[in-house]
Amino acid sequence: MKRRLFSPVLILATALPALPQTPAAVFRAEARLVQVYATVIDHRGRYVDGIPRERFRITDEGQPQPIVAFESNASELSCAILLDTTGSMRDALPAVKNAVSRLIDEFRDDDSVAVYAFSSSLELLQDFTTDKAAARRAMLRTRALGATALFDALTRVTVDIAARSGKKALVVFTDGDDNASVLNAQRVVDQAKKSGIPVYAVAEGDALRAAPLLNRLREIATLSGGRIYSAKDAREINKVFQDISDELQHTYLLTYRPPETHGQNWRQIQVSLADVKDCTVRSKEGYFPD
Repeated sequence: MKRRLFSPVLILATALPALPQTPAAVFRAEARLVQVYATVIDHRGRYVDGIPRERFRITDEGQPQPIVAFESNASELSCAILLDTTGSMRDALPAVKNAVSRLIDEFRDDDSVAVYAFSSSLELLQDFTTDKAAARRAMLRTRALGATALFDALTRVTVDIAARSGKKALVVFTDGDDNASVLNAQRVVDQAKKSGIPVYAVAEGDALRAAPLLNRLREIATLSGGRIYSAKDAREINKVFQDISDELQHTYLLTYRPPETHGQNWRQIQVSLADVKDCTVRSKEGYFPD
């Protein structure tokens, strides 16, 4: 298959503490719609699937809002996987390939996956497809070489996946600090606010020692409703990707039209369940209106 090369582009994952003094999970409404990704956990910490639309409730600044679109946990998902293939990845890349291969295997038949690699530039290895074997083959062809243009890659991939309909997610793995991007970190943060697409960022190696990078990744994950993970060694990489897979397979997507507002102050939203006992909803907590 012919590969397509891109310049400047963005993703990542690592279970780290929350950013101080930052409202959790905030993003901008797009086209006067607010999309809220949510998971439901029971009192034993297990995911709860199959909850119908009519059980969900959303309030915006305390005011109930009708849900205008709903995707259950069983609805198909479009997931973009963005892999660091810079020179520093030579040792970690075999373990990452193994973990990503398992992640691809666990997608459902109707789920679509795209595979990107980044170093000094972004490369689309496999466009969105339901052919899991093709996605695995593309991912296994990656080689470690070049510098790290993470922020450029994240920005471009976010734009690509935003054009997809239905549930979406972006998974990014990096082992180093950005040293080659044209775009800055704030551009990526702004894009995360605007798109509302959950970003699952995984950091390993030198990335774990780059505090400014980790803070940005944590901010991106928080604002988008995703999560950030740290893999302290190759043995933890499989567990991290398994955690991401579990989350992706148990996510609901709720959409509502926000009320008319004046100004651009952060607005608090809350998702709850009616007539469902002993369960907790984990979701975005707010957004900045356009």
